[in-house]
Amino acid sequence: MPNGMISEDSLRVHPDGFALALTLPWYRSLWLSSVSTIRVAIDGVDLPEADLAFELRGTRYAIADLPQQADVLWFLQEHPLLIVRRDVPIAVGETHDVVVHAELRLPYMQIAPGQDGGPGLYVPNIVHQELALTATEGAASVPALVSGAVPPPPATDADPFQLGLTLYSASAEFRAGWYDFDGLLDRVAELGIGPGIEIVASQMVPTYPVVSDEFVRTWRAAFDRHGFAPSSFGANLDMGRRRDRDMTPDEEFEFSELMFRGARKLGFPLVRIQSAKPELLRRLLPVAEKLELTLAYEIHAPMGPNAEPILRVRETYAELDSPLLGFVADFSSTMHAMSPTLLRAVQRAGLDDDALVELQRIWTTDATMQERQQEFIEYLKSRDFDPGRLGSFAHLAFNMHGHVDPHEWADIMPQIRHVHAKFYDIDDDGQEPAIDYPEHVRVFVENGYRGYWSSEWEGHAFAELGEVDPLLLVRGQHDLIRSAMRSPQTA
Repeated sequence: MPNGMISEDSLRVHPDGFALALTLPWYRSLWLSSVSTIRVAIDGVDLPEADLAFELRGTRYAIADLPQQADVLWFLQEHPLLIVRRDVPIAVGETHDVVVHAELRLPYMQIAPGQDGGPGLYVPNIVHQELALTATEGAASVPALVSGAVPPPPATDADPFQLGLTLYSASAEFRAGWYDFDGLLDRVAELGIGPGIEIVASQMVPTYPVVSDEFVRTWRAAFDRHGFAPSSFGANLDMGRRRDRDMTPDEEFEFSELMFRGARKLGFPLVRIQSAKPELLRRLLPVAEKLELTLAYEIHAPMGPNAEPILRVRETYAELDSPLLGFVADFSSTMHAMSPTLLRAVQRAGLDDDALVELQRIWTTDATMQERQQEFIEYLKSRDFDPGRLGSFAHLAFNMHGHVDPHEWADIMPQIRHVHAKFYDIDDDGQEPAIDYPEHVRVFVENGYRGYWSSEWEGHAFAELGEVDPLLLVRGQHDLIRSAMRSPQTA
């Protein structure tokens, strides 16, 4: 998703000077402790940190104090104000050049655990924006979205899979406030998408990691209205919630158990887990048994079912020998090409045709993800092209696009409990140009899979907000999957 904290309507008048309405530069809610620093310049002048205050739900925080706010959640749909003290306040209609630089870390994406009780190393998220903004008194209006789709053909008893989607597919639109929770589900129903609904809890639940009674009432009312079925509850493990140390094993267990109970309240049969540590799973299995929950670890690009880290998880599963343990298969692992959406994004960032060819050549090699990424970065440097111009794309191009043979899914098919039917594009012929969906359907039908396929559009990692309508793309992907399921070759 576009990695920005400010947008065209962010500059607001304020009696203290001016304010910037901030957008969370990620796809899920984060703790305020995730924010390391924020710097601002206006009209070429760097502003002192002492003149900045971060205001969320009426409470102000000094920028230096944000890393200590491990219990304060910045919910995905909230737009806190960065208030800037200024002797002469900005007036409505004034235009100013604004630069925002922010550094965050993602508390559930651990690179290496902490040593001797200290904090671990986590994936950073660096934001740098330079925009000419005109001061307003409030946010811009939300665009009206029209479906333009006819109802899909009904499901039949002969269909091997049930279809659905993860609401993560509309991450950017939900973050921008184009939908509230009810409105998002209403549009999903209008387009005939379903019946399975998957959520990422940290994205959709305002009281994360607790599922409140109020959210349960909203959830059940929407499901009763549309006939949806809960399919998968995406749980994160925020090991780096605190900045001074990682979670202890007891804290990891308590955090996970809290989300398991939330999943049960919402009626989910399955939780997508993020950690498969043997000791943690041993403690969580009795909880899962009591709550009647299946626990499924996600296999995601750049790894496949037989990657070394996944083989270790498979060994843990064999040791624990529980029918409640399985996998989520994510088709980002088994792509045959790079997505056109990504290639368009890096073109916008300045890559020429020769660089695009080299990027795709390096991607097809059998080197590790880190080796391929480094080779591409060195290539860019050899051409005097600053890799920083690509932002996170230089990493995401390899991290989010795996090229494992889709037939490897057969090696663990009895343990696959849920499918993330990942996709980035649907072309004019109704196909996904980077993922062979008819072949994936055949592999899963022939090897006996009969669960949910949750459509997961991840083009928001590369596309601009409003560039496409992700729910219309999901609907097109459902048509593609149904066609493949019902083809004579599959039968």
